[in-house]
Amino acid sequence: MTMLECEGTGKYRDREEEHISDKYTFVDAYMVVKLEILIPDSDLKDAIATIREHGRTGYSGDGMIIVTPVDEVHKIRTDQEGIDSI
Repeated sequence: MTMLECEGTGKYRDREEEHISDKYTFVDAYMVVKLEILIPDSDLKDAIATIREHGRTGYSGDGMIIVTPVDEVHKIRTDQEGIDSI
């Protein structure tokens, strides 16, 4: 799992604090947290349920879950490949 703090845009407006993007009228970005999780297909439904249960605040901007396939995985340090490298 990787957690990144980054700026994003969306249709949410629940923030109260000043943000750096307020200084630039051409930028409509907000601080967000992005999780990247690589899991076997067999754990997918449970992972989605857990994220929904614990990540929902009820406010706009709770985010979304995007599922994409991973064709290959290669661990650089150990030269492992496939599921063994996770």
